[in-house]
Amino acid sequence: MSTTDAAVPELEDLDGIDPKIFQRRWAVLATMCLSLVLIVATVSSVNVAIPSLSGSALRPTDTQVLWIVDSYALVFAALLLPAGALGDRFGRKGALLIGLVVFAAASAASAFMGSANALIACRGVMGVGAALIMPSTLSLLQSCFPRRERAKAIAMWAGFAGAGGAIGPVMGGALLEKFWYGSVFFVAVPIAFVAFVATAVLAPSSREPSAARLDLVGAALSILGFGALLAAIIEGPDRGWTDPVVVVGFVVASVCLLGFVMFERKVRDPLLDMSFFRNRRFAMGSMGISVTFFGMFSMFFLLTQYLQYVAGYSALGAGARGLPFAATMIVVSPRAPAISHKLGAKRAVGGGMALMSVGVLLMSFVQRDTSYWYVMACLVLMAAGVGSAMPSLSSGIVQSVPRHKAGVGAAVNDTTREVGGAIGIAVVGSVVNSIFRSNLAPALAGLSSAQQEFAKHNIAKALGIGRGLAEAGQAEAASALQVAVQQAFLDGMHIALKVTAAVVMAAAVVMFVRLPDSGEHGTADS
Repeated sequence: MSTTDAAVPELEDLDGIDPKIFQRRWAVLATMCLSLVLIVATVSSVNVAIPSLSGSALRPTDTQVLWIVDSYALVFAALLLPAGALGDRFGRKGALLIGLVVFAAASAASAFMGSANALIACRGVMGVGAALIMPSTLSLLQSCFPRRERAKAIAMWAGFAGAGGAIGPVMGGALLEKFWYGSVFFVAVPIAFVAFVATAVLAPSSREPSAARLDLVGAALSILGFGALLAAIIEGPDRGWTDPVVVVGFVVASVCLLGFVMFERKVRDPLLDMSFFRNRRFAMGSMGISVTFFGMFSMFFLLTQYLQYVAGYSALGAGARGLPFAATMIVVSPRAPAISHKLGAKRAVGGGMALMSVGVLLMSFVQRDTSYWYVMACLVLMAAGVGSAMPSLSSGIVQSVPRHKAGVGAAVNDTTREVGGAIGIAVVGSVVNSIFRSNLAPALAGLSSAQQEFAKHNIAKALGIGRGLAEAGQAEAASALQVAVQQAFLDGMHIALKVTAAVVMAAAVVMFVRLPDSGEHGTADS
């Protein structure tokens, strides 16, 4: 027997995986994590570029700025399920490679667009690429790792998924210190090139063994349903929840998603088999991921504004101060399977979400002069909770579906992330805006009506009014307005984070009660 053969475990331990693929599984995992961080970090980095975009030659309106950020998320979430099914049907490696090309091309175009509407369109195309990439990164791991190692691989994948959101603002802030706003888009090109070459060389070919018919009706209903839902959630805080556009969006989403569920229960080859939700690991995993990302996106949405507009850090400084979250995720997530094995899935996940809730609650007490060390402690608590819970939740979803449907299982995992995060931002945004406008009103009494309306839009615009007063020689009035603006934002932030903590804690209780421990309702590999 050769040395190479001796290094390979018995074939029955590999679950049918080619020994050559098994030997390079960790290199494949690193490649998948690079692709994952690419789409997460380059997207979250856009948030710190908003001030640069607003002052650029594009001259975007407030609504256009919103859609520059959100057109990506809308297309991404709407296409995840169909993209995962296409990967299962025609090949996950091919879907990933095509996604990387589309993402890189759209990123390069975004860097040099001459109008805001063209940039919005390019961001939407980036969402198409990301929808092909993200499910493929997770489903390809199933083709490389046997069951005994799969949970650990998924845990490491989940850790980098969470860390990417914190890495993005640092990357964006560093680029904006030296380059123009387009650099936060263009940086994706060389990263995508490296990921493309590594994927082409290392990743195995993987697809469904039998050619099921494409569920075109289900795909159309899911795209329309999730697209309308995300559009309504995005527009709600700005237009108002009773605005006709928002109401129509929710109606269309309800009709299409209900129609999707009913159609999928009857069609012979469904895009998403509704019977998966009878498996409590799948159902509770979907719910848990949604709530976890509800809490995480809510926190980062407010933290970025707090660090810049209240604590006074630059974009790069604010981004760097989110790194303890990323570092903790990378450390804790790979240990999640061991935690789950020792405590049981329900205790590991429920306890992790409870820990996250405590971190969010403690963050709700920050003030204008709070030490960053307190903020960092809150971030570490939250990340430790997310890192303990999220890998088990993702593993529960992915390993509850048959291996030949790995792309759809991964797409469900990713869709729940996007929808949960979008709802989180919409909820906390609405709460903060409502309280901000109400509490700021008395401090605006001495301003013109036009200035008052402008200041009520958000904290950035209100602080801009204060800077205008300072430049006009009204230093005392400017200082008083700055304090009032920051306090009004903090009042809204405190309530919004308490609401977030309550939602996450309620979900933690559900996990304690309903989530099966590992081994119950186990993996479907048929």
